[in-house]
Amino acid sequence: MPPIIRIRDLHYTYHPEGSQPVQALRGVTLDVQPGEYVVVLGHNGSGKSTLAKHLNGLLLPTQGEVWIKDWNTRERDHLRDVRATVGMVFQTPDNQIVATIVEEDVAFGPENLGLPHAEIVRRVDWALDRVEMSQYRSRAPHLLSGGQKQRICIAGTLAMKPEVLVLDEATAMLDPLGRREVLEVVHRLHRDEGVTVVAITHHMDEAVRADRVIVMEAGRIVLHGPPREVFRHVERLRALQMDVPQVTQAAAALAARRPDFPADLLDVDELVAALEARLPAGPPTPQPAPAPAVDAASATVIRTEQLVHFYMRGTPLEVKAIHDISLEVRQGEILGVIGHTGSGKSTIVQHFNGLLRPHGGRVVVFDQDLGNPQLDVRALRRRVGLVFQAPEAQLFEQYVGDDVAYGPRNLKLSAEDVRARVRAAMEAVGLGFDAFKDRLTFGLSGGQMRRVALAGVLALQPEVLVLDEPTAGLDPRGREQLWQTILALHAGGLTLVVISHNMEELARFCTRLCVIAEGRTVLTGAPAEVYSRPAELRALGLGVPQVTEAFARLQAAGRLAGAGVVLTVEQAVEQAARALTAAEA
Repeated sequence: MPPIIRIRDLHYTYHPEGSQPVQALRGVTLDVQPGEYVVVLGHNGSGKSTLAKHLNGLLLPTQGEVWIKDWNTRERDHLRDVRATVGMVFQTPDNQIVATIVEEDVAFGPENLGLPHAEIVRRVDWALDRVEMSQYRSRAPHLLSGGQKQRICIAGTLAMKPEVLVLDEATAMLDPLGRREVLEVVHRLHRDEGVTVVAITHHMDEAVRADRVIVMEAGRIVLHGPPREVFRHVERLRALQMDVPQVTQAAAALAARRPDFPADLLDVDELVAALEARLPAGPPTPQPAPAPAVDAASATVIRTEQLVHFYMRGTPLEVKAIHDISLEVRQGEILGVIGHTGSGKSTIVQHFNGLLRPHGGRVVVFDQDLGNPQLDVRALRRRVGLVFQAPEAQLFEQYVGDDVAYGPRNLKLSAEDVRARVRAAMEAVGLGFDAFKDRLTFGLSGGQMRRVALAGVLALQPEVLVLDEPTAGLDPRGREQLWQTILALHAGGLTLVVISHNMEELARFCTRLCVIAEGRTVLTGAPAEVYSRPAELRALGLGVPQVTEAFARLQAAGRLAGAGVVLTVEQAVEQAARALTAAEA
């Protein structure tokens, strides 16, 4: 069969007539076969999203050609055919939502295809069911969480029944269970209905089940092939600012020590099987939960007691977002807050600096009760800084320096003090003052905007910093760099609260975790304590790091007695190497 997508010598330049043209694509040639599942990887700025936007005619080549079936995307007479064939889900859901009610938004595409009303209704029901959002069909999209909005966008595209589905970081804002569910939908469409899938992602584990993986760098394809072949190049991928699945990292490290160990493992099942084949069986040895970490010396800086909050309170659209949240933030810690999409995490932390007030229960911040109508909220917000999930929602000035300076200026500081704070804040997040202060704010990359938003909060010199999904949408190198910035701030005395769906990052960096489900606090403790309960976490729509799951299964099978809870690749390699050596003795 001929390719459903044919790309020949594709070049694309942004602002070609401007003073600083940006060449985003440099000679990409690619075929995608009908029914193929292709994953495109690459660091931020490598050209992935630009390539994706050529697949349904949102962008036209500066040079070269893109063919969808028999239609050249330059031929505007066939634009409707191209876009009916290729459905696209963008990285930022707010860019794709057009209606004020969920089911109307999902119906928008089928309506524009001119389908009969009964067929539109059937497709809307089917699509909402596929992404498990049927119960929200009458909800206003702006009242949904970021992950829920992304599911609605996917449903709206699925309702058009495209032959090709393009996902541009479409799972970036979903919790682990949500990602698995959406990916299962996509794989089922691919497997059962023959839908061709082109998926752009920074989640390496999403690439494992693809037919082919393509890695981009500086607008070019630099690696391509089946996942097992591509992920063999661990060092090459790291040089390209990429990562590999935890399982593959562990396998490669073990193979470097023991040549008989397979280096190209891709998932948990393969790692477990490889170790089971080399380790003697014994009685099951499930590990008891580690003892809770006690730090009586740390003062409590934020405390919630049976917190309750409603959205649209007193209206027919009233929603109880928070039912019963009791938690504390201790001075000097890194507290990770985890929970499934829509569990109330963002709503909780917006109480920490008075953006929201409790409708029930208490919130006490630095001994100030948020229920006190005389509370000086401005003073509180100088002590507790909040960086939102979408950094662009927090930026508004034309130039970077002015945006970072907004807070200090409103403190009525002198021009010298404002400049000093702006310089210190920008340099703390890795944005050179002289290089970035006069840059256009909205001309920055997503990762750079996130750093500007962080700098703007740091310029207020808060004592507590709350970060809502700080690394979502960033490539592996960008995530690592931002975490190093966060850890440096913590080392300087800042108390941190981090919301994240990235279980691996939380395991590595947090001192304590708080698990939220359905607006309630269900579990708190050190990472080892929380991750020692993988079945409970999965039931809550969460998960554990790949190596944690693999070693828990090995312990339950009696292969790794006394290994304890494994949280990182380094721990996994050491435990496995020690057990393999003992097995040979």
